[in-house]
Amino acid sequence: MTFRQFAFNNVIRNKRIYAGYFLSSAFSVMVFFVYAIFAFHPNLTNESIGSQVAIGLHFAESIIYVFSFIFVLYSMSSFLKTRKKEFGLMVMHGMTNRQLRTMVFLENMLIGFFATIMGIGIGFILAKLLLLIAENLLNLEQSLSFYFPTHALILTFAAFIILFMVISIFTVSVLKGNKLIDLIKGSVKPKAEPKSSVWLSLLAILLIGSGYVVALNVKGAAVSMAMLPVTTVVIIGTYFLFTQLSVYFIKKGKQRKGIFWRKTNMILLSDLDYRMKDNARTFFFVAIVSTVSFSAIGSLVGFKSMMTNIFLDENPFAFEYSSSSSSNHDEHLLILEAALDQENIEYMKVEAVMKDVTLVDPNENTTIVKLSDYNEVAKAAGEKTVQLSKNEAIQVFYSNSLIGSANEDNPSVVLEDNTNLQVVEKVKSVTLPNFTSYFVVEDVLFEQLKGEKQITFLAYDIPNWQETEAIGKMLTKDWSASNQKEFKFTSLAYDMYVMNQGYSAIMFVGLFIGAVFFVAAGSFLYFRLYTDLEEDKKKFSAIMKMGLTEQELTKVITQQLMVLFFVPILVAVVHGGVALTALQRMFGYSLLTESILVLGSFFLIQVVYFLFIRTTYIRNIKSEIL
Repeated sequence: MTFRQFAFNNVIRNKRIYAGYFLSSAFSVMVFFVYAIFAFHPNLTNESIGSQVAIGLHFAESIIYVFSFIFVLYSMSSFLKTRKKEFGLMVMHGMTNRQLRTMVFLENMLIGFFATIMGIGIGFILAKLLLLIAENLLNLEQSLSFYFPTHALILTFAAFIILFMVISIFTVSVLKGNKLIDLIKGSVKPKAEPKSSVWLSLLAILLIGSGYVVALNVKGAAVSMAMLPVTTVVIIGTYFLFTQLSVYFIKKGKQRKGIFWRKTNMILLSDLDYRMKDNARTFFFVAIVSTVSFSAIGSLVGFKSMMTNIFLDENPFAFEYSSSSSSNHDEHLLILEAALDQENIEYMKVEAVMKDVTLVDPNENTTIVKLSDYNEVAKAAGEKTVQLSKNEAIQVFYSNSLIGSANEDNPSVVLEDNTNLQVVEKVKSVTLPNFTSYFVVEDVLFEQLKGEKQITFLAYDIPNWQETEAIGKMLTKDWSASNQKEFKFTSLAYDMYVMNQGYSAIMFVGLFIGAVFFVAAGSFLYFRLYTDLEEDKKKFSAIMKMGLTEQELTKVITQQLMVLFFVPILVAVVHGGVALTALQRMFGYSLLTESILVLGSFFLIQVVYFLFIRTTYIRNIKSEIL
């Protein structure tokens, strides 16, 4: 048997331990490869919005690559820790340190090579389905047909071979410093009793509490200013939460006889503080990574929902057309209405005539709207109508939920003919949205005004406005080359399509990154759990001899696994909920539904993952001791 065969057989013999590492590495490769397939797709790189998707995907690839490096490095350190005793026996039987390091290097490269091949292979298999899903999600005009991704394949293979090679070299350099006695003892070496500081435990509560208080009380632009310091404080507090506060509470629980001596709590709590201390950094990392996933995806989903609702609220009409003495006015309306008639789309048209007049006080130009026209448009838009007497006026501000409105204080205005208008009311409105501010006057007075320019505004109210996307797209493109200074045309359905396409691109990138982070967080827990498997087998085997029943064994293992799996996730859910609430205050829009949907979905996935791991872990424990 050659040395290479020996390294290969070592991987096969430890397939249970390496299975999770291998599959997670293959998953990282697959995600990176799928990203590359999209990023290099010809139809994405040629479209304006598609090019933004490609840029986003290349950026996401860099994030995944860096994260994969940390992930694989952590995984290898966990596996080597479980194999220290095995390495010590090899050294005792004559293996030199150089041969040991060579063997570990070959094993790592072997796993990395086949994980890369498997990840690329799965990516090829799923490529067509994922391209079809992305095509519908992004609403692209051109289909994302399958192509042979040469550039994606070369980039993925080269990137991950280099990644595994660097990690293998790093792992070998770390292994070089281990002494034979440390290798032989492996994980049998007695652990020091976990200690916790009361002051650091209180500091954890203080840091997290203060971060929450600030995050939940700041509003508007102050949220972005407070984001960095609050995040830093909460991260530090979370570290002390797992390394100090959790151990402190477990020790206090062990001191309470009513809790410690109740049923199987003695077994559960006896080494729980050791486990919390050993797993503190893992829990901290999982909590922070999961929080990033929750917050990022929740923000994207919430922001898209917010923008969609604001867009619909502030655009009540399917089509809006305004012109200032446009020579194409009548022709444009004929084309638009003919297209609607051809598609058998029912509509109601409202019209408003406006004049651009000069004011004496204040000295500026403004727009004057006839009362009857304003009421007709307001009624069609579902806004309140108004009543006016002679020389009375209403000042209307165009209101936008994001940028607000220019609410100037003009109690009275004087027209060019010295007519004094008394402003009896100021109204925020989304009707006639081409103007930041305008005045509404009584019809008779309006006819007497001499405007420098007359503007005609038309709006088409269509109940099934979603059916007008094709018409809006056609007319927007046909009229885009015309003189836009003379007229303005907007289509609600087509503008919604363009907006959704842009947000879908961001969502597509964000959801993939969030999914990778969440899977990696679960994998960290999986690796940490199986690192202690052999030790758990010995511990539970000894306890079973003392009279622990099979049902009690299952209960204790389940309780321990629940602590390992759900403590960091619950912390992440709380962190994510606070982060989304802070964002809600910044945008001034409720993200409650989106937050519950995102956090609930992730928690449900974690429950399913827990049930799967619990079943396999209990089966492994019982197979050795029953």
